[in-house]
Amino acid sequence: MKNEMNLEFTSISANESFARVTVAAFVSQLDPTMDELTEIKTVVSEAVTNAIIHGYHEKPDGKIYISCTLNDGEMELMVQDHGEGISDIEEAMEPLYTSKPELERSGMGFTIMENFMDRVDVISHPENGTTVRMVKQLSTNKAICN
Repeated sequence: MKNEMNLEFTSISANESFARVTVAAFVSQLDPTMDELTEIKTVVSEAVTNAIIHGYHEKPDGKIYISCTLNDGEMELMVQDHGEGISDIEEAMEPLYTSKPELERSGMGFTIMENFMDRVDVISHPENGTTVRMVKQLSTNKAICN
């Protein structure tokens, strides 16, 4: 059975942990392993932090949108903002690349997402925001929501 949830919140750093815990609680109905749950929480943190820092430059008037769909043991997660957008997605996805070196960030957000998820797609247009779509097949198919 397909199940989905949508979440919208203000682009402030305090909401990163809220997003991470909310998505993890929703995905828990599929009974993922602890490693899978940790990976999911990590990619949510990375994607939301990117939206806050790079999409909105930590301006609290932006909104971040998360949708999560569970279907037959597969999780599809989308994190979207309507912020600045990415002018060169290929460059942004290079390990250690950061557009904000003054913040001492590692530039590993997209690399982490790619390592923890089965698929990562990034769609972005300058001045129109970014959507990060991630898919992960969980090791269990015994969904409680069925």
